[in-house]
Amino acid sequence: MRFEFQTQGELFEWRGPAPFYFIKVDPESSKLIKQRAQAHSYGWGVVYIHGQIGKKEFQTSLIPKKEIYYLPIKDLVRKELDLQLDDVVQVQFNLGKMGG
Repeated sequence: MRFEFQTQGELFEWRGPAPFYFIKVDPESSKLIKQRAQAHSYGWGVVYIHGQIGKKEFQTSLIPKKEIYYLPIKDLVRKELDLQLDDVVQVQFNLGKMGG
């Protein structure tokens, strides 16, 4: 599969009622995503994506935060790939759902 976007960032934890793990999408990609987001958003600026880390494919939703997007890394993906806090993670992704 060919992916339109590629970004990398350090895995960080955002604590709330339950811990969540994210990477920040780079500002250049975030700007382009914002321009195209309306067709793939389901409210509040949240954008469906399908992506890949290594050979692991997944679906999630980008969350807007100021001028960039946060890309959640689900525990299932994080644990399968043995990703730890502060690891630099490279993600490839397209906007929209898989097969959609």
